[in-house]
Amino acid sequence: MLTVFGFYRRHAVPGAGRADVARPRPTHSGFPQAGFRRLTHMVQSAGVLAPGVRARRARTARRRAPLWADLTLLAVVGVVLVAALAAGGLTVYRQFYSPSAFVTRYLTMLAEGRAADALRLPGVAIGHGDLDNSTFRNASDALLRRAALGSLTDITVTDEHPQGDATAVTVHYKAGGHPGTSTFLIAQDGWIGVAPSWEFAQSPLAVISLTVRGSDRFSVNGFELDRRQVAAKGAESSALDPVPMLVFSPGLYSVSVKTSTATASGMGVLADKPLADVPLDVQAKPTAEFVKVVQQRVNEFLDQCTTQTVLQPTGCPFGLTVQNRVVDGPTWSMVRPPEITLEPDDDGWKIPPTDATAHVKLDVKSLYNGTVSHVDEDVPFQVDGSIRFLPDGSASISITSPEQSANPPGSEG
Repeated sequence: MLTVFGFYRRHAVPGAGRADVARPRPTHSGFPQAGFRRLTHMVQSAGVLAPGVRARRARTARRRAPLWADLTLLAVVGVVLVAALAAGGLTVYRQFYSPSAFVTRYLTMLAEGRAADALRLPGVAIGHGDLDNSTFRNASDALLRRAALGSLTDITVTDEHPQGDATAVTVHYKAGGHPGTSTFLIAQDGWIGVAPSWEFAQSPLAVISLTVRGSDRFSVNGFELDRRQVAAKGAESSALDPVPMLVFSPGLYSVSVKTSTATASGMGVLADKPLADVPLDVQAKPTAEFVKVVQQRVNEFLDQCTTQTVLQPTGCPFGLTVQNRVVDGPTWSMVRPPEITLEPDDDGWKIPPTDATAHVKLDVKSLYNGTVSHVDEDVPFQVDGSIRFLPDGSASISITSPEQSANPPGSEG
């Protein structure tokens, strides 16, 4: 055991001539403060720690180790959260606020038949710069509706890259079952909070310049139209003048004709380029019922011709020339009427030259010797003609003969 003696202090005793030694008085701990500190310093310098110091240091070390571990874990969690938020933000941006998302939203509206909503998207409507083109300025908007939209499926964005001040977005799809690819130019149109908003830098609308031969009425994707209602000049426009009509792109537009006079199976055109002018020329065919009606009108016309008791019936495609004097007759009849067929002819139809045979009977007197002879013979001839449709929807049929230099008046029905 280490024993340390306390220090003694001298106290002066009143009245004494010398200093007496006082009784030793220990400190509160049994050691003087300064001595204790020196002793502690010596022990620590020797590498020996007091039990209390060791305990305190152990407790501090135990507290510090979990703290650093917790801080490291929190840092890792923070990095993971920031990365997750960044990835989530990027995903949200791509799906809802990117140029590709804007184009996808437009195409989805077309696929769902929401034509009115698609027209309200920024940049879809034709701008003033586009209206400088006469084709777009005179184009009808009759097809910018749900009833005229075709199917649009398998929409996939395949590319997005900057192009000048805009962003080019390329999309692959199937329009009416036919694969297609279109590229749209998108530009930023301000902000919605912290997210950018977009618009079409170039309108996605296109124009189909349609010419339908043989009929004023037709349908586009099942939506029925009349040329005289959608043409810029109305009923005064020529049937051969193309009718420009605005359409959504992309889209497959099938034009067909099904009327009492003409028919045409669907002829489709894919509008896959914004602001493109796509020509489409459709030639209809006459219906069997219409040909039958024309045949009936021609037969009636020729029958009227046979009622004339002259050698050259007025306005008719047949006749007979004789050198002698007619004393009885002539009497006409139709032996073999023409078999009518119809061919396209500009904005109407034409009857190509067709063989027919009439029969005539008459008595003639010779100018030379005065004898009378009887004529009973067939008179072959040809007919042709043209058919035009009037503004009221009726058809004007003109019957002529290829040998005639002038067109005689025909019949209307």
